[in-house]
Amino acid sequence: MSTVEAFLTSEEEQEIVQAILAAEKNTSGEIRVHIEASATMDHFSRAQQVFHFLKMDNTKDENGVLIYVAVNDRKFVIYGDRGIDRVVPRGFWDTTKDVIANHFKSGDFKTGIIEGILKAGKELEQHFPWEHGDTNELSDAVSKG
Repeated sequence: MSTVEAFLTSEEEQEIVQAILAAEKNTSGEIRVHIEASATMDHFSRAQQVFHFLKMDNTKDENGVLIYVAVNDRKFVIYGDRGIDRVVPRGFWDTTKDVIANHFKSGDFKTGIIEGILKAGKELEQHFPWEHGDTNELSDAVSKG
């Protein structure tokens, strides 16, 4: 079994999907989680690449957020689309990053990802509230590379 497959159980993945559904309930923002073993480039650039590969840059309001995790590298990146960057202050993702990092340090990866998702949803709600007619533009499944 690969480190990616061993990182989360299928039950934990389902809990993450449920967190994404809950986080997106009050925002038009779209949240995805991608997990892979390691990156062959700097992690921010790899997160950008995955973001594009998952077609997250095709949302109507450019408000997709990717939580990218490189398991073996022990690194993660929160990457938000242009629409988010245009309206939020510098350091917008710092509190979400801190929530994830604190759980990851203690080895509680599932809780870190879930708490990060919920925090990101709350943050997005301030700038991209859910409006009547909003549709879920992206899959909520955890992707793996």
